[in-house]
Amino acid sequence: MSYWICQLTGWGIFTLLKIIAAIEVDGLPWLSTTFYILLIHAAGLGLTHALRGYMRRHGWSEVRTGKLVWRGLAASFILAVPLAAGTSLTPIEMLQAPGLPAMFPANLVPLLAFALNLVNWAFVFVIWLVIYFTAIGIRQHQAAALRQSELARALQQAELRLLKSQLNPHFLFNALNTVRSLIAEDPPKAQRAVTRLANTLRYTLGAGQHELVSFERELEMVGDFLELEKLRFEERLAVVREVAADTGTAQIPAMLLQTVVENAIKHGIAELPAGGTLRIHADLRDDILELQVENPRPLEAPRPTSAGTGLRNAEERLRLLFDSRASLELDLSQPERATTRIRIPQYS
Repeated sequence: MSYWICQLTGWGIFTLLKIIAAIEVDGLPWLSTTFYILLIHAAGLGLTHALRGYMRRHGWSEVRTGKLVWRGLAASFILAVPLAAGTSLTPIEMLQAPGLPAMFPANLVPLLAFALNLVNWAFVFVIWLVIYFTAIGIRQHQAAALRQSELARALQQAELRLLKSQLNPHFLFNALNTVRSLIAEDPPKAQRAVTRLANTLRYTLGAGQHELVSFERELEMVGDFLELEKLRFEERLAVVREVAADTGTAQIPAMLLQTVVENAIKHGIAELPAGGTLRIHADLRDDILELQVENPRPLEAPRPTSAGTGLRNAEERLRLLFDSRASLELDLSQPERATTRIRIPQYS
C-alpha cells in the first residue's frame, strides 16, 4: 500500500509540474497538452512498476552496489526509449528543448530532440531508482534493527529464566530441609513450617510469571521465609525491619530480596553459635529504591574474593533488567558484619 501511495504521489506531482510548465511557460494548448502528458506519464508509471517487479524477481536488492549502478543505468536508458519516442510524436516534444530549432539545422532537430528526451527520461528513471532503493535500504535497516532488538530481548528473557530456574530449586531445597529437621524434633512446629512453606511456594510459582513484583509483596514472602527460619533457629535469629511507608508499591525483581536475606542467614547468622540480628532497611529516594540488609558474620571466617552464587545471580538479574542503573554491593569492610546494598530505579 505504501508503495502505491509513493508511486501515485511522485508521478502525480511530476505530471502536474509538467502540465503547468507546458501551459504557463511554453504557452501550449491546455487540453491536448494535458492529454498527452497524462498519457506519457501513465506509461512511465507502468514502466517503473514493471521494472520493480522485474527487480524483485531477479533479486536486485541483494546485488553489490557497483553492479547495481550499472544495471540501473542500463535499465533507465532502455525504459527511456519508448517514452522519448512517444514524446517526439506529440506536440510537447520541444518542451524539454525549446531552443533547438534556433541552434541547429532543421534536419537534425528531431534527432537531437529525441536524444535530449532520451537523456531526460533516463534521468527521471535514475532518480526513481535512487528513491526506490533508498526506501528499500531504510526498510531493510529498520527490519534488521527490529530483528536485532527482538533477538536481544529474547536472549535477555532466556537469561532471566535461566537465572530464576537456578534460584528457585536452591530456595526450595533449603526450605524442605528445614521442614524435615522439624518433623522429628517438634511436630507442631513442623506443621507451622509446612504452612509457611506453602505460602512461599505459592509466591515462588506465581513469581515465575513476572520479572518485577511490588516490594510489599516481596517483603510478605520474605516474612514467611524468615518465620520458617525462626522455627529452625529459634532465639538465635532476630529480625529488625526499618521500611519506609512509601516503598510498598516500588517494583523489585521477584525473589531478589529473598536471595539476599537467605545469603545473610546462610553465610552469617547460621555460622554463629549465638546467632544474631538480621536488619532490613528500605527507603525510597529520588525515584530509587534503596535496600540494605545487614547481618553479623564470623570474625574468623575467610574473606571471600567475590559474592556467592546467589548474589552473583541477583546482580546479573539486575543488570539484565536495568543495565547500569541498578546496583548490588556486598560490603565486608567491617570485620564482624556484612552489609548488602541494593539500588533499583523506579519509574512513574
